[in-house]
Amino acid sequence: MMNAKSKDKIWTGVLYGVTAFIVALLVALIGYILFKGIGFFKPSFLFGDPKFGQTGGGIGAQLFNSFYMLVISLIISVPFGVGAGIYLAEYAKKGVFLNVIRLCIETMASLPSIVVGLFGLLIFVNATQWGFTLLSGALAISVLNLPALTRVSENAITAASYSVKEASLGLGATRWQTISKVVIPAAIPAILTGVILAAGRIFGEAAALLYTAGMSAPKLNFSYFSLIDSGSAFSIMRPAESLAVYIWKLNSEGMVPDAADIANKASAVLIIMVLLFNFLARIIGKKIYESYTGKK
Repeated sequence: MMNAKSKDKIWTGVLYGVTAFIVALLVALIGYILFKGIGFFKPSFLFGDPKFGQTGGGIGAQLFNSFYMLVISLIISVPFGVGAGIYLAEYAKKGVFLNVIRLCIETMASLPSIVVGLFGLLIFVNATQWGFTLLSGALAISVLNLPALTRVSENAITAASYSVKEASLGLGATRWQTISKVVIPAAIPAILTGVILAAGRIFGEAAALLYTAGMSAPKLNFSYFSLIDSGSAFSIMRPAESLAVYIWKLNSEGMVPDAADIANKASAVLIIMVLLFNFLARIIGKKIYESYTGKK
């Protein structure tokens, strides 16, 4: 019979093998998408025509819409998600009310995106009479992201509290001073991970946006700034076809002769954007954490 040391070596090898397989699979998948989308880095493709529209096979409008929706959605979801995490970790008392809140969060987290899209169609598009707008899409995505962002924030704040909370209170700091000046800065790297997951879902989500943000990308006018005038590129009250929706439309409808080629290149751009955002967010989170803790 094998001794404990031999079993440990075998299972350690199995875990290393599984890890290597997953990493290799991920690298192969990303490499395949990038290979199929060779040529995606050309300015003529990334920005379309000089007017930043969608003629000539460009994805400039869709790319801008995705980034803009990312910003609007994070502005909506991050304060609510982090605030809910602070409440659940520091202020909520155990009982029926807290159990109901957790049940609602778990239920929302398990909702399919298509259901959230239909909900957004009924509430944000029809009931408000806004129609298909960037704001409607951002609100629908926020509904999808809030449960995960709340749970990540709660876990991060709870974990950070163990090591620093009692020391801060013992030095005479108030409860809010402890949370805002000590606990949250210590939890920033983990909270930022939740924001990264939320941003990735914004970039990759299509089903919810089909029913809320629409499937049209009019030419963008950057000559003036307005949040409500649909003629402005910065308006949140205009239709905003995202890059993921555009890829889906190309593959399903094939409305242009080179639809498959455009979809492959657009998929490569989508992957690159998600990877860049992940790397930059981790670097920024590390710098913020070091600035609060004094570590270098």
